[in-house]
Amino acid sequence: MAQAALQEYGFVDPTTKENRSKLAKMIMRLFEHWDIPVADQLELLGQSPKSRNLLGKYRKGEPLPAGRDSMDRVGYLLSIHSSLQTLFPENPNLVYKWPHVRNQAFAGRTPLEVMKEEGHLGLIKVAWHLQTRLSR
Repeated sequence: MAQAALQEYGFVDPTTKENRSKLAKMIMRLFEHWDIPVADQLELLGQSPKSRNLLGKYRKGEPLPAGRDSMDRVGYLLSIHSSLQTLFPENPNLVYKWPHVRNQAFAGRTPLEVMKEEGHLGLIKVAWHLQTRLSR
């Protein structure tokens, strides 16, 4: 799913610096649209809370790390966004607020809480929830 999301956005080869640079800018814009606090951005990317300066570099186009964990996390985040755009094409406001809305599918937690509390598995859980909704 993560690799499919990267391919959907035209990043067939996320190992190139150029593509990872584009991904960095894209994911930073997504975090802005989702209104994700800085500490949570770092957590979602699997980075240390002490790595705040990385986010500024990513906004300027510094390439994301080439490691699988980083690319999977970005792929799941993009998959979540893509699914939300498909589910709510007429409501971009909901697409951007959805990560902050309590959801019964997550025992009343917000998708953002699930992703933060459960880390990589939380990203997968949220992405799969949306994929399941799309396949109905």
